Amino acid sequence: MENLDGMVLRTLRFWRTGSRRALLATVVRTWGSSPRPVGSIMALCADGSVVGSVSGGCIEDDLIHRFTQAYTQPHAVAPGEPQQLPVGPPRLLTYGVSADEAHRFGLPCGGTLELLLEFDPAVETLDTLLAWLDQGLLVERSVALDTGAATVRLCNQPSDLKLTASTLSNVFGPEYRLLIIGAGQMSEYLATMAQFNGFAVTVCDPREEYRTSWSVPGVQVVQDMPDDAMAAFKPDRRSAVVALTHDPKLDDLALLDAVQSEAFYIGAIGSRRNNLARSARMIEHFGVSPAELAKLRGPIGIYIGSKTPPEIAVSIMAELLAVKNGVKLPKDLQVGPAKDELAIQENHADPLACGIGVASIGQSYSSESAGT
Repeated sequence: MENLDGMVLRTLRFWRTGSRRALLATVVRTWGSSPRPVGSIMALCADGSVVGSVSGGCIEDDLIHRFTQAYTQPHAVAPGEPQQLPVGPPRLLTYGVSADEAHRFGLPCGGTLELLLEFDPAVETLDTLLAWLDQGLLVERSVALDTGAATVRLCNQPSDLKLTASTLSNVFGPEYRLLIIGAGQMSEYLATMAQFNGFAVTVCDPREEYRTSWSVPGVQVVQDMPDDAMAAFKPDRRSAVVALTHDPKLDDLALLDAVQSEAFYIGAIGSRRNNLARSARMIEHFGVSPAELAKLRGPIGIYIGSKTPPEIAVSIMAELLAVKNGVKLPKDLQVGPAKDELAIQENHADPLACGIGVASIGQSYSSESAGT
């Protein structure tokens, strides 16, 4: 499943290739709370069709009313403003200056956001941008504010949106990637959620009995051994690696290479006792350094009391997204501290003990594996 930015740009190109008028809206500044971050984009066709989002929906509705003929009912647009797409250079549009307007457009806590609207972006530039994105390249798109002329260039690293008096620059792609070791039932749940969150997902499992039952479309499934799959995957700063087989012969092979990479998230399923044993193996037998080992998360997931494969997958995805978004999880959401506190409350003798297994198809999962 393509990430949201790619869907917006591809749909915009489709409209423009068919000579349909359309605009591209980009969130360029926010003050206070905002539903969508700076750099978010949406495209609006002259017939009122929308892809992408710059808010929770109210601003999208206003843009449809303001710039298209999609609605026949009167709407509170600026005096003399035509209900059709303008022509000419980009324009800045601000929402939520007053508390009443912020409330009207669903901006929380009196938030304000500013959009740059580009009218009828050129097809040729969109073609080049999408061709490079399809190759997994990082691309900066720049727009001249006085003319609307856009240019694209390849760049080496992601950067934040830049708005000057003359130019808007926004970096796109490549999409975030997730490598899952193991093609079991929990992997299917995790892969499905990852795709909805804009990740390109690869699943590695050399065991034929697991690969043949895989049922999630849009996922690349490979039969290589995990170390070979990791070498082909080449994790970078926009990559995550999750080991879910419960088999050290498979999980450890992947994790040894992963902790030496720039992957932003590396985790393995298992109880705290299993994770301590894994750490000991990686130090004693494979010479993994403490700095490398610190990259490895386990038990993975956030503490939500999960006990079934889909619930555990939810907890893993939540932690992965928190790390991606730079959110430090509070102590009571971390599995280890939360389980220790629960053990104390229930007067358990051994907080490291594995919980009751939860049966799955062909596998069993510890109730402490993630977020339980």
